[in-house]
Amino acid sequence: MGRYAEPLAAVFAAFAGVGEGDKVLDVGCGTGALTAHLLSVGAEVVAIDPSPPFVDAIRERFPDVDVRRGTAEELPYDTAAFDAALAQLVVHFMTDPEVALTQMARVTRRDGVVSACVWDGPTGALAPFWDAVHTIEPDAEDEVLLSGAHKGHLTEIFEAAGLRDVEEDSISVDVVHPTFEEWWEPYTYGVGPAGDFVQRLDADARARLESVARERLGSGPFTVTATAWAACGTA
Repeated sequence: MGRYAEPLAAVFAAFAGVGEGDKVLDVGCGTGALTAHLLSVGAEVVAIDPSPPFVDAIRERFPDVDVRRGTAEELPYDTAAFDAALAQLVVHFMTDPEVALTQMARVTRRDGVVSACVWDGPTGALAPFWDAVHTIEPDAEDEVLLSGAHKGHLTEIFEAAGLRDVEEDSISVDVVHPTFEEWWEPYTYGVGPAGDFVQRLDADARARLESVARERLGSGPFTVTATAWAACGTA
């Protein structure tokens, strides 16, 4: 997701209204797309992720950033420690999104910002992949029903977590893929629900899926417009 997450970070941070001088917690920091952008605009960043390889990668990439291993549901920070807490493309991976957002609100100062974004199911970064899947397997379970993946769901979670003045809107980025192969290859790595789906296919089924996707997208270059739902609330 890095090829989509990096341009999305700038749009998401602008939506959340954070920037220079803000102390921001990056929840579920992954490999650091959002952390990198926040640092570039002068924010003070603290990051957390449950994955040891991601934590190690962030520590190597940004040695001056306080990076910890942990989950959003049990944030190891003092109450009101941050000006803002952001979660980019991770709400749908949270074990309990309501508890996690409640924790994000707890560690954010009064009147501070809590914000999150998640790919829209039908038009997000993974939509072209699942469109191809459904051409050959109409009943395949995709990511449309994941937390936050449809309009209004993030608002429901934010309000249930006690956040005030919640606003939700769509944000999007355009990513140009120079070749079909450049677009397709990451799906063969077995990462995330899409990668898991490809890994479960036998060789013939995988070749068929690749062929269908190529017919739909072309050989390249082509542009994928990836849309996400973003919500912002006041602690």
